[in-house]
Amino acid sequence: MVGIVDALNGVLWNYVLIYGLLGAGAFFTVRLGALQFLHFGEMVRVITSARQTDKRGISPFQALTVSLASRVGTGNLAGVAVALTLGGPGAIMWMWLVALVGMATAYAESTLAQLYKITNDNGEFRGGPAFYMSKGLNAPWAGAIFSVCLIFSFGLVFVAVQSNSIAEAFEGAFGANRLVVGGIIAAGAGLVIFGGIKSIARVAEVLVPIMAGLYLLIALVV
Repeated sequence: MVGIVDALNGVLWNYVLIYGLLGAGAFFTVRLGALQFLHFGEMVRVITSARQTDKRGISPFQALTVSLASRVGTGNLAGVAVALTLGGPGAIMWMWLVALVGMATAYAESTLAQLYKITNDNGEFRGGPAFYMSKGLNAPWAGAIFSVCLIFSFGLVFVAVQSNSIAEAFEGAFGANRLVVGGIIAAGAGLVIFGGIKSIARVAEVLVPIMAGLYLLIALVV
């Protein structure tokens, strides 16, 4: 089983993922007229000019931090160290390259989410890949498959990697018990998540800038 997983991982990470990210990013960069470079100033203006929004939504800055929360985290911080160890300084170049063209991909994803979002019974907005797959592609089955895969990947795999990185860091730095650290993380995350999107946004607008600053600091130092 380990051999099969390693073989699949090698194909997906070494060929499909890297070239897929670069290809999609290059396509959207060209198709959208390199907006991540030419309209960077407009992005800053929109984010900083409107701190508040209506009661059903969140502020532009909170929307940005919620989006960045899935891209900047402990995986980035620990991942940079692992990438440098395994791939050398050249790994940083590929990270920045994927990030530069990936901004166009992220813009396309966010735009589709806005176009196909819905309003629930409480008057709050709901949207994302599952919604624009279902409505934009007229493929509800694709949205359902994506949702199930997302539940398993984020619920059982992705958060496990994140939590393990944090627990290992606390164990190495302070000698803290991993189970205790994991329990605290789970309890804190539960309080935030069950508070709804506004609770998530409030926490994200505080933590994400800190994580992004640490990530940038590490990238500049190395």
